[in-house]
Amino acid sequence: MSVQDFFVEIGTEELPPKSLKTLASAFADNLSTELAKLELSHADVLWYAAPRRLAVRINALTAQQADKIVEKRGPALSSAYDADGKPTKAAQGWAAGCGITVEQAEKLETDKGAWLLHKAKVVGAATVTLLPEVVQQALAKLPIAKPMRWGNSTAEFIRPVHTIIMLYGKDVVPATILGRASGNQTHGHRFHAPEKVTVNHADDYLANLRKAFVVADFAERKAFITAEVAKTAATLNGQALMDDALLEEVTALVEWPVVLVGSFEESFLQVPAEPLISTMKDNQKYFPLLDQNGKLLNKFIFVANIASKDPQQIIAGNEKVVRPRLSDAQFFFNTDRKQKLEQRLDSLKTVLFQQQLGTLAEKSERISTVACFVALKIDADIHAAGRAGLLSKADLMTNMVGEFPEVQGIMGMHYARLDGEGEAVALALNEQYMPRFAGDQLPTRLEGAAVAIADKLDTLVGIFGIGQAPKGDKDPFALRRAAIGALRIMVEKQLPLDLVDIIAVSQQTFGNKLSNAKVAEEVLDFMLGRFRAWYEAEGYSVDVIQAVLARRPTNPADFDRRVKAVAEFGKLDAAAALAAANKRVANILAKVEGDIASRVNSALLQEKAEQALHSAIVAEQAYQAGRHSYAEGLAHLASMREVIDNFFDKVMVNADDAAVRANRQALLKQLRELFLQVADISVLQ
Repeated sequence: MSVQDFFVEIGTEELPPKSLKTLASAFADNLSTELAKLELSHADVLWYAAPRRLAVRINALTAQQADKIVEKRGPALSSAYDADGKPTKAAQGWAAGCGITVEQAEKLETDKGAWLLHKAKVVGAATVTLLPEVVQQALAKLPIAKPMRWGNSTAEFIRPVHTIIMLYGKDVVPATILGRASGNQTHGHRFHAPEKVTVNHADDYLANLRKAFVVADFAERKAFITAEVAKTAATLNGQALMDDALLEEVTALVEWPVVLVGSFEESFLQVPAEPLISTMKDNQKYFPLLDQNGKLLNKFIFVANIASKDPQQIIAGNEKVVRPRLSDAQFFFNTDRKQKLEQRLDSLKTVLFQQQLGTLAEKSERISTVACFVALKIDADIHAAGRAGLLSKADLMTNMVGEFPEVQGIMGMHYARLDGEGEAVALALNEQYMPRFAGDQLPTRLEGAAVAIADKLDTLVGIFGIGQAPKGDKDPFALRRAAIGALRIMVEKQLPLDLVDIIAVSQQTFGNKLSNAKVAEEVLDFMLGRFRAWYEAEGYSVDVIQAVLARRPTNPADFDRRVKAVAEFGKLDAAAALAAANKRVANILAKVEGDIASRVNSALLQEKAEQALHSAIVAEQAYQAGRHSYAEGLAHLASMREVIDNFFDKVMVNADDAAVRANRQALLKQLRELFLQVADISVLQ
């Protein structure tokens, strides 16, 4: 069957830069899905995206659906004919629906009976006749939160649409998409080449647009910008701050990238670097420059969307635009310094954290109390942790954080240093928000860890305490992130903390504000529940995680050690047999009515196999009492495999003699308790 390349481009007004890549990849995925539904085979699917266009190329798309034989079963033979052997109305109606007579029907005979059958040949449709609907459906399913209309059109899309290219091979696929007739023309660069650009085949697209000053390949533009920014920074003996999110946003803003350098007055460098960097990146989409020592330079790199004959004009324009933003930061910094953080504590009383939970001043006091408790447990500076907790939200009342919310905590650190606070306090004011996102760094000092844990637990206990736990994908207070953040700190720093204790202390700090009587239980369950997603993401199997969860260890660092030990145990040859034996033991004990004795009467041990098991258990109990790690303990338990297997092969647990039976149940209880010390091994698959 013949094949041709299919190409579609949607030419629009400027698309939202932060959504561009998502829209383009979704468009390609949706087209693939729709073609699969129609059983149209193809080769590679490639997507392109620029500020004013979304495009997809599908290589070697088959020209026609394959013919199919469709079987339609009719009535059973017993009801298809009457007593005289004539077709019944049911059979005649079915046949008419198939476009045949009853006499033309075939018969399907199976072990379960016989039926009338019609085999119809369905001729496959030409691909070009199906493509308009395929594209319509793919566009309709794009992740567009707020579609818009334009002009007199009733069509809706994320931005007004100007052109539609649809080509199968060299032929235009006739269609009307989003109110526009399909063709083979698009627009070039808005300023360099505003005239129409003709595309006669998918092979021509990238080259023809490049002649019109458009680099349509998103990945190519991103790679070019990355390389040019790095090269330019090197010529300035600096290093550009190029995070991937900013790179992709800049890539989505330009069709013809031109990398240029701007500068600003050195006097602005007296302001802490973070707000300057923030405004350059977030507001202006510039790449700030650092020197070899990591200090901010008074230069920045930006990407223009035009190749000007006089680039200095573009540079001067960008310098003029950024200067007021930097001046604002400088003014805010100088103004904020006139008042110490401590002097801002009263103003926190005017700002609500949450209506039922009180003000930010109350939250700060609660954080301080819990931070002191945590600091005591982890051998941190209690005074510094408590002081940092008290000042933790004070920088929210500064002009700088009011204008640049993303530097909260960071500015608290800078202002604390200027106020003469200790370095542990200053660092903790920044580190209270760590980790800010998945994979982010953790607090560097124990005082920062104490405040960060206290802050996150305050939010968790408070919000659960007023009955506003997350539901579905709705989590307005980011409680899942808070829980994972607190757990990461405790696990990765191996802190000797118990969730039950911290939750209890946090709950007490709220006084009578909490209405949920089960808040402690629910917060604990919620936090333990985060472990499953976390460890699954790290590659641990569900049964390993469930085996540990079954024991409900509430010390996160301890939980982590158990998971890793059980995962290693699962790799042993004896693991599967021991897991099965544990499951068998659990099932036997679950059926026992009444209490099971804790001690074994050695005089009632009649069989050599049960005597051997008892001796092994006693020896193992002594060993486990002196073990140094969970992994060591589980590995040593594996040595009991043979004696356990022999016990079940040779001994009947439910003996007729009640005393013997009870004694053997006590023996199995001791065995199960040995294995439950780390995790419930019976859960392992």
